[in-house]
Amino acid sequence: MFPDMSQYTWIVPDFVWELSENIDLDKLASALPELEDLAKLLPDMEKIGENFTFLKSLLSSGLGSEVNGASGLRLLLETTGESTLRATDIPPTSAAMSDSSEKQFKKQGLLSELILIQQQIQQHEEEMRQAAANNAPPPPRDPSPSPTPIPNPSPSQSKRKSSDKEKVDQLQEELLRTQLKYQRMLERLEKENKELRKVVLQKDDKGIHQRKVKKSLIDLYSEVLDILSDYDSNYNTQDHLPRVVVVGDQSAGKTSVLEMIAQARIFPRGSGEMMTRSPVKVTLSEGPHHVAMFKDSTREFDLGKEADLAALRHEIEIRMRKSVKEGQTVSPETISLSVKGPGIQRMVLVDLPGVISTVTTGMAADTKETIFSISKAYMQNPNAIILCIQDGSVDAERSIVTDLVSQMDPQGKRTIFVLTKVDLAEKNLASPSRIQQIVEGKLFPMKALGYFAVVTGKGSSNESIDSIKDYEEDFFQSSRLLRDGMLKAHQVTTKNLSLAVSDCFWKMVRESVEQQADAFKASRFNLETEWKNNYPRLRELDRNELFEKAKNEILDEVISLSQVTPKHWESILQKKLWERVSTHVIENIYLPAAQTTNSGTFNTTVDIKLKQWTDKQLPHKALEVAWETLQEEFARFMAEYKEKDQDDIFEKLKEAVKDESIKRHKWNERAMDSLRVIQHNALEDRSITDKSQWDAAIQFMEETLQSRLKDTDSVIADMVGPDWKQRWMSWTNRTPEQHIRNETKNELERLLKLHEDHTAYLANDEVTTVRKNLEGRGVEVDPVLIKDTWHQLYRRHFLQKALLHCNLCRRGFYYYQRHFVDSELECNDVVLFWRIQRMLAITANTLRQQLTNKEVRRLEKNVKEVLEDFGEDTEKKVQLITGRRVQLAEDLKKVREIQEKLEAFIEALHKEK
Repeated sequence: MFPDMSQYTWIVPDFVWELSENIDLDKLASALPELEDLAKLLPDMEKIGENFTFLKSLLSSGLGSEVNGASGLRLLLETTGESTLRATDIPPTSAAMSDSSEKQFKKQGLLSELILIQQQIQQHEEEMRQAAANNAPPPPRDPSPSPTPIPNPSPSQSKRKSSDKEKVDQLQEELLRTQLKYQRMLERLEKENKELRKVVLQKDDKGIHQRKVKKSLIDLYSEVLDILSDYDSNYNTQDHLPRVVVVGDQSAGKTSVLEMIAQARIFPRGSGEMMTRSPVKVTLSEGPHHVAMFKDSTREFDLGKEADLAALRHEIEIRMRKSVKEGQTVSPETISLSVKGPGIQRMVLVDLPGVISTVTTGMAADTKETIFSISKAYMQNPNAIILCIQDGSVDAERSIVTDLVSQMDPQGKRTIFVLTKVDLAEKNLASPSRIQQIVEGKLFPMKALGYFAVVTGKGSSNESIDSIKDYEEDFFQSSRLLRDGMLKAHQVTTKNLSLAVSDCFWKMVRESVEQQADAFKASRFNLETEWKNNYPRLRELDRNELFEKAKNEILDEVISLSQVTPKHWESILQKKLWERVSTHVIENIYLPAAQTTNSGTFNTTVDIKLKQWTDKQLPHKALEVAWETLQEEFARFMAEYKEKDQDDIFEKLKEAVKDESIKRHKWNERAMDSLRVIQHNALEDRSITDKSQWDAAIQFMEETLQSRLKDTDSVIADMVGPDWKQRWMSWTNRTPEQHIRNETKNELERLLKLHEDHTAYLANDEVTTVRKNLEGRGVEVDPVLIKDTWHQLYRRHFLQKALLHCNLCRRGFYYYQRHFVDSELECNDVVLFWRIQRMLAITANTLRQQLTNKEVRRLEKNVKEVLEDFGEDTEKKVQLITGRRVQLAEDLKKVREIQEKLEAFIEALHKEK
């Protein structure tokens, strides 16, 4: 009557059917303890029955009273059974669920024995309290004048008291034995569970399940914290997600506690020296292999190899030193590290620099305050679990960190206190009860959820984690602190501490993560609303996306340079080159040559000066002009793109790219030598071949002379001030100096009219004559002023004569072809301007070829390199792409990313529940 279920076998994964082939279930079953072995570990029930009878008689006599005392952290004791067998990062597979029924019965029996022993421990503690209260001496009575003598206790009463004391001692020993049995049984069960999970994880790691491996719960949570850490540092916001913050005085042993929890010596060490210089976030999770990895690196460090451990410690030290800015000792930048391994409790811890009381030599003056501010920033998170580490080997009064923790968590609702180096404390302290006071929370004013005592080795940096564990267990088994009841079994060892911290961490995570997700959801809504109101037609591009958009625009603008026509290049090059060299040609070549008496001397002077100019200055000036022209054209295209509705948010970036590209661009030095030869050949040629070239040279000469004459007239007008027309029409007056200049000008103009062929310089007697003539009219004038005024007047006189001569030479091409034979007309100055004009045209053509063939491409290459460098420089992008729009887009991107990560984590968290 049963239906055929064969068609539903696809529901069960294939690896379930293949499980027996990959895991030796018989071998695992044989490794579990037999019932006979478990029976040997059970307490003596007859003795416990006798103790119950004795306690019942005591209670019936009415002597019982309740003793109140610190019982330590109940968190571990109350949840150990479920925390030991709870789900971890990888959910229980069908392989683990398909063990033989015999093994399951054995484990259930072992678990029930653990719970029974746990109940017995609680009962023994209660019995101890009541017995101690019954055995306590009676309170002293007030003195009274009563003459009635106090009767001596009878022998039966003394015997009864002695018997009660023996019973109390017997109960105490029984309690200690029961606690140790409980601890050993718990460790045995945990070890078996660890081995089984390691096998399953290794099989899964090899891909037998053929399924996509999802990120573990703690890895998802760590990613959220990493994103929030960046978000906090860049945007000054603070999240309230739980972290375990490890704080303590310098050299108190907090790094050693962290290493014991991580089960590897992963941190740099130094004797008394500050080693933790920046916060280190360590994400602990379970995995098949014991490895460590940095958040921003793909390298895995095998923590089972000493070479990899040394490399990891060295890398952490390098990262710490790099994060510390010049002139500082510590840094607030967080180093993110993940550690995975079998049996590691999953949580996120942040190791902070040790709190110091005094700034020593070599430290920055503000080191103490910086450490306090970093510690407070992490501890003020209302959901952060504070792991307060206190050195048990020094006087408690020397501790600084306890006051700091009390300020941040006065009620002790999220603080766990850890006393380290208990072995040294027991050896050195005169009163071991002081340790009891500390772990009961009676010595310090701070409060805590619970108190732990641990031993982190014998002080040697070469000790292995396993040897430290063995030493710690051996110490507490033989310690009278545990034997005399000063410490409870669940308050000692790093293993118990890590279990308690992990449970507390996940409790805080479950309570706070959804509240944080809602807060970021509200923040996202506000940011999206602001964007819709302010930028309704724009896409939400963050800084990196905006940079990519600007990069493409800039590259398009550079490519446009190749579309400039050769005619345009040559035109602007020739114009700019003449603007750069015209002053030198007129002042240093043409004017000195024009002062000569005949054409032969003129030509000789011109040739010498042209050769000197070409050898020293002209090629360099030409390359400068070409480079400036390329820059101006580049800037022109960028400006034209800007006018085409381009985004002004890129303006600073484009300007920076342009400046940096131009700064990196260097013209080919060999181009100068080839250009010099071309210019030499062009200037040596004097053969004007046709009338059109002659007319073009005359036009060029005339335009140049008129431009110079206009400039000279402007200079003279500034020297002498407004004329009578301007004074009447514009109501302006001459200054005293302009009046003197005007009188000097009038006197020198009379001299020029008398001597039209005067040389360029005034003789001393002529200066004296002009000065006396002016003094006769009541004008005191300096000889230097006379010479300055003469220079401008003679310049104008010469340019006017040159323009007249230029007009005469318009029809002189015929005489030029006959070498001016049988003619009084000599037009050597026209030939000079033709040589200059031809040199400008040839130079512009040569520079244009070099620009279009080489330099534009080199500039494009430089722009690409600059953009690549800027793209890798986050600070540069933040500096160049700014404004509320980009900030809002960045915030939106981050908040969305955080919200998505939080929602994925919450979903995984619910599945694990």
